[in-house]
Amino acid sequence: MLSREAAHLALKAKAALLPTEPGVYLYKDPADRVIYVGKAKSLRARVRSYFNEDRLAEAKTGTLIDEAVDIDYIVVENEKEALALENNLIKQYKPRFNVLLRDDKTYPYVKVTKERYPRVFVTRRLRKDGGTYYGPYFPGNLAHRLVHFIHRHFLVPSCKVDLNRYHPKPCLQYHIHRCLGPCVEGLTTPEAFADAVRRVRLFLDGKLSSLSDELRARMEEAAEDMRFEEAAGLRDLINTVDELDQRQKMAAASGDDADIFGIYAEPPLVAVNLFHLRNGQIVDRREFFWEDQVEFNPPEFFSSLLLQIYLDQQFVPAVIHVPIEFEDAEVLEELLTEKKQRKVEIHTPHRGQKKAMLNLVQTNAKHSFDARFRVLKPSSTAIQEALQEALNLPEAPRRIECFDISHIQGTEKVASMVVWEDGKMKKADYRKFIIKTVVGNNDFASMDEVVTRRYSRLQEEGAEFPGLVLIDGGLGQLHAAAAALEQIGIINQPLASIAKREEIIYVLGQENEPVVLDRYSPILHLIQTIRDEAHRFAVTFHRTRRNARTLTSELDQIPGIGEVTRNKLLKEFGSSILVRQASEEELAKRVGKAAARKITAHYHETAGT
Repeated sequence: MLSREAAHLALKAKAALLPTEPGVYLYKDPADRVIYVGKAKSLRARVRSYFNEDRLAEAKTGTLIDEAVDIDYIVVENEKEALALENNLIKQYKPRFNVLLRDDKTYPYVKVTKERYPRVFVTRRLRKDGGTYYGPYFPGNLAHRLVHFIHRHFLVPSCKVDLNRYHPKPCLQYHIHRCLGPCVEGLTTPEAFADAVRRVRLFLDGKLSSLSDELRARMEEAAEDMRFEEAAGLRDLINTVDELDQRQKMAAASGDDADIFGIYAEPPLVAVNLFHLRNGQIVDRREFFWEDQVEFNPPEFFSSLLLQIYLDQQFVPAVIHVPIEFEDAEVLEELLTEKKQRKVEIHTPHRGQKKAMLNLVQTNAKHSFDARFRVLKPSSTAIQEALQEALNLPEAPRRIECFDISHIQGTEKVASMVVWEDGKMKKADYRKFIIKTVVGNNDFASMDEVVTRRYSRLQEEGAEFPGLVLIDGGLGQLHAAAAALEQIGIINQPLASIAKREEIIYVLGQENEPVVLDRYSPILHLIQTIRDEAHRFAVTFHRTRRNARTLTSELDQIPGIGEVTRNKLLKEFGSSILVRQASEEELAKRVGKAAARKITAHYHETAGT
């Protein structure tokens, strides 16, 4: 491996050979992972600048160059292409030195699927599955209202019925006139359904005038053919679409359609607020948080943030207000304007009402920062004090130990203990338990055993007890743990449990007054995080033991397969399913040709019986 100085020289030499055209460059680490993606008007000039003494003195750049061992690049035609490609590569590789979008909430989209008979429904997940996504919509119920309108007026369904084959009879949605009935042969035709889907797309694209003209032509044709009931239905739909079109035009004339960003940062901690203004009114607010912006460069930060938010988004407002000017703003304006086929502007207001609104968003960003980081991040003491107050504990807990039980119908019973200490999870202190004394499915007895074993050992070692013992479960698990502690003479240990569904916290001695925290409470979030980690750790351990038991028992039945080979297969594959699915060649690579033939022959024989 090259020394650090040699690696620097090699990178610097490669930078000097880069082309001078626009493009995107990628820094890679020794494992060939992409750790940073950047764009440039001139690849050579931009990448060479990283090796200037001033840049190397910066924390982020210096660390990046220390870790990088290679530079890759892609040449493009112009800056706009570089901007778009950079965004795609950041989303693909998620390089740790880039600003990565982290949102507090996911807004809903309306999806039109790519199927023989497309469906329309609300989703919060964007997938590359050929479907068309419209949105995001805010407030969130707007997406559901739009889909309800589509079902009612265009009769395109959102059901989960397999539409790739026909069924004997239609569902209720057809009978209440919310679906054309493509699931039953003869109720509609592919052409009629495709026309309905095309009108849905016009509606979701906001092309209401075109939709109205098309519907009017169909209404007149139906009336001429004396299909008066169909014509009346089309007339009512035209009136609804025309009304929506007029509302849209009036809203556009009466107020601004804008997004406004505010930021507050104490690097490496950053909070951003985004206010959505539609028709001159604030309709929603989003919060974004970062905890790792060591070398914080606001212009670069906003350039990357806006790119990731808007470039792949279906809807982009006419105006975007940001508190900081950045060099890529004009290029991003052009790119968004081309993609959305209407003018998009990025401004930094300096006076007047828009500046006042920007200041309001900045103030909210500061409040968001305080709510997220003043309590939870810089000071573990603050976290402990907040926990003490929320749960009415005698002391602020510096350490929390959390337990969970995992099994399937009483088999392979295991337990986990995870530890939170001084503001973070302490994985070195995690513990696994195999339940030894409990027969059958009895979570209370299992919790009794695990708690007894853990704290009897702490007693014997004279070790310090945690500030809080947290149990995953309700009152039954809480009282089982309390009984176990009492049996070994511990009566003053702070103990609490969190019920899964209701997310209610029960504190021992205060069961009649359970703690119900606001769902946005940082303390509730912390307790849920610890509880979920205990659950994850327990389930993982349980799955490992179950797979090992299944694999061992199956391999024991194969003639000629000994303990050494069995252990090697267990280590390499981890589950019996993967061993059964492996080819003879794959098995031979792990355990040799002779053993591979025996294993393959055994599974062929058992499959045939």
